[in-house]
Amino acid sequence: MTARILVVDDIPANVKLLEARLVAEYFDVLTASDGYQALAICDSRPVDIILLDIMMPGIDGFEVCERLKANPKTAHIPVVMVTALDQPSDRVRGLKAGADDFLTKPVNDLQLMSRVKSLVRLKNVSDELRLRAETAKSVGFEDLSNAERPDEPGNILLVDARASSQDRIARALKPVAGLTIMSDPQAALFEAAEQPFDLVIVNANFDDYDPLRLCSQLRSLERTRYIPILLVAEQGAEDLVVRALDLGVTDYIMRPIDPNELIARSLTQIRRKQCNDRLRLSVHQTIELAITDGLTGLHNRRYLDNHLKLLIERAMKRGRSLSICVTDIDRFKIVNDTHGHDAGDEVLREFARRLRSTVRGADLACRFGGEEFVLVMPDTDAATASTIAERLRVTIETAPFLVQNRSKELTITASMGIAVLDPAGETPDSFLKRADTALYQAKRNGRNQVVGAAA
Repeated sequence: MTARILVVDDIPANVKLLEARLVAEYFDVLTASDGYQALAICDSRPVDIILLDIMMPGIDGFEVCERLKANPKTAHIPVVMVTALDQPSDRVRGLKAGADDFLTKPVNDLQLMSRVKSLVRLKNVSDELRLRAETAKSVGFEDLSNAERPDEPGNILLVDARASSQDRIARALKPVAGLTIMSDPQAALFEAAEQPFDLVIVNANFDDYDPLRLCSQLRSLERTRYIPILLVAEQGAEDLVVRALDLGVTDYIMRPIDPNELIARSLTQIRRKQCNDRLRLSVHQTIELAITDGLTGLHNRRYLDNHLKLLIERAMKRGRSLSICVTDIDRFKIVNDTHGHDAGDEVLREFARRLRSTVRGADLACRFGGEEFVLVMPDTDAATASTIAERLRVTIETAPFLVQNRSKELTITASMGIAVLDPAGETPDSFLKRADTALYQAKRNGRNQVVGAAA
């Protein structure tokens, strides 16, 4: 997982220690020795995560965080405060300043890496949403994502096995949010899928149930995968926290729970969820008709042309990988000629459905025209792109396509060509052309296969 991390600390030894740990995990690391330098770096170049010391000369970490969050250009960057201060009041003050988390010195390596990787995943999704909103604006739609509107009171689902802890948490949260309390994890999963919750709090106090199972299920369901999860864990349960973050849990709090910290963490997650929900709704509403293919529901060529240009610029600026896969349904003309164009349309719709089920959250699936489709994969190298394309190929080939009111089964295959962005830079047209050349090589090789473009 490649990301650019800014380490801010006025003590060189602390900077060196964190830098060494992060570089060992293949992160790109920038450093700053005071708050002013950190603000200047964030204003001048892209940063994915900030590890910020609190006690610094000049301006302290709290003020640096407040300035970052007040600046629209840097407000989206996750901030982790790294500090020797370990009182709940310090954490509450930092959360109110906009911090996303805290790490207490001396920093535990497992918690450091799990927290950084978790926040990078969250930021990647947020970045993609903002970039798609920018694409919508570039093709002539109003940017609705920043429209002034107050955050609504959030709805929280608390999953807790014990009445005593339910009562303590409820006393803290009921004044600030709607609260539903459940003690049965499986019933809670169904409730989360049916109701519009802004946060799920999972208390890891079950005697005969692994709470991480519920967290994993929440992340796997389409209707719940974007709901933040706050885990309540015992002091010393670092291994549980690390596994939870790896599974996609958004935040955690340790017992005994400080009510003010619980409120601050909960409201932070609710605000972020509501912001991302507005971005998703904005993107969906503004571009659905103009840049969506009417038959398949995928993005169309117009959207691809605009968005691919932005993705290439972002990948070049950040030194990231970017891959595309151009895929074509094999012998599609025979389907139309033999079974009719209505059957052909059914095949195209089902192909698009299978394509959507294969892609990851940040990937972009488009109908390029006719029976040709394009999959754009940010932060993806050649090997991973080939794996994803092969998974799609197998998904297409394995199950028959049902047409004519499901009365006929057709065996459909697809050929695919992959290209990885040239680090020296290239245009969207040249990028697509290299993938298209690889596609036609797959056709010449006998179809129903994946071929990578020459570097």
